[in-house]
Amino acid sequence: MAASFESAHEAFFKSHLDCRSPEWKGQLVREHGHHEIQFLKNVWWPLFGNLKDLHPEYEVRDWRGKPFFGDFAYLPGRVKWLIEIKEYGSYMRETGRRSFAEELNRELFLQALGFRVIKFAFDDVEHRPELCRYLLQMLINRYQAGQQPAGRPLFAEMEVVRLALNSPHPIHPQQVALHFNIDCQTAVQMLQSLCATGWLRPVGSATDENLPFYELLKGDAMLDETEQKVLTESLYKKTNLPMAEAAPEGIYG
Repeated sequence: MAASFESAHEAFFKSHLDCRSPEWKGQLVREHGHHEIQFLKNVWWPLFGNLKDLHPEYEVRDWRGKPFFGDFAYLPGRVKWLIEIKEYGSYMRETGRRSFAEELNRELFLQALGFRVIKFAFDDVEHRPELCRYLLQMLINRYQAGQQPAGRPLFAEMEVVRLALNSPHPIHPQQVALHFNIDCQTAVQMLQSLCATGWLRPVGSATDENLPFYELLKGDAMLDETEQKVLTESLYKKTNLPMAEAAPEGIYG
């Protein structure tokens, strides 16, 4: 039987508290509070279903040797993630000109140490957790290998989705053909396959009716939750990656 979030979090917190040195136990007790627990409950737990490889109040020393504590470190392997939850009111009160500059320098230093830094606004964690889950899943999926080999067509489709996400305008078959160095007919087949699985839709072309542009489904064009889950699974299940959610409406403004 799967553990509930509450019982899993209780065990998670106790295990980290037990292994902390006496001087840092207080740091964990003081700082692992409502904001951090809501992030785990609303964002992390629905996405992964466990708290494995997460480390709360993770200590990193900056270029001056001064200790800094990230809300969480996620250390599943060689890639290191540092996650912070920011509350608007306290951030504005506590961030003067000098501390603002130091925070930017610290983030750059963390990147130099090999950490990928992720920051969420607590307002989104509390009120738009589906957006946080979607963005976090997109980022982490780029660095997670599947447990089973996946065919080239599947990775090609995933790359087309990324291409569409990064394009400010609907994409055209010729754009896809150039990106993959393939012929235009093959590009059209890839785009039509993604239309059939609910990721893209054709939009009219003013110059050539036979070669429409394609855009990602979004907002009220999204399918309902059950249909979207089936379509998402069709793209991801062969890789054994954690399932990415459909793009929530909030990501488009």
